[in-house]
Amino acid sequence: MQPIPRSMSSLRRAGAGLLCAAALLLPASAAWSQPGSSVKLQVNGMVCSFCAQGIEKRLKGIPEAGPIFIDLRNKVVAVEPKAGKTLDSVRVASEVREAGYDIVATEMVTQTVAQIRAESRAARQER
Repeated sequence: MQPIPRSMSSLRRAGAGLLCAAALLLPASAAWSQPGSSVKLQVNGMVCSFCAQGIEKRLKGIPEAGPIFIDLRNKVVAVEPKAGKTLDSVRVASEVREAGYDIVATEMVTQTVAQIRAESRAARQER
């Protein structure tokens, strides 16, 4: 066990090391936030509208979160940032995990939630 750091510089180094270690634990598909990008998640475990409501409630608690789209059939959750805001994909994924669901993939996309919804509907109509 390491001794407790006593100086501010030691604390900063320890904190930076923890941050780097935490980043290594993220899945390779986890993306960091980018201005104007939506977060799109592939989620396992969503099976009903109650699941969708629980996830939506958690995501609405994120101050930067704007429109939300949940597609139960394709297991997709998409969140668009509010105008002028940036979403943290790690926080979005964390909220979904804390709601009790498994994240298979996380990506930042330039599409809006409306565009993702339209694609989903078009794909459904083609089937």
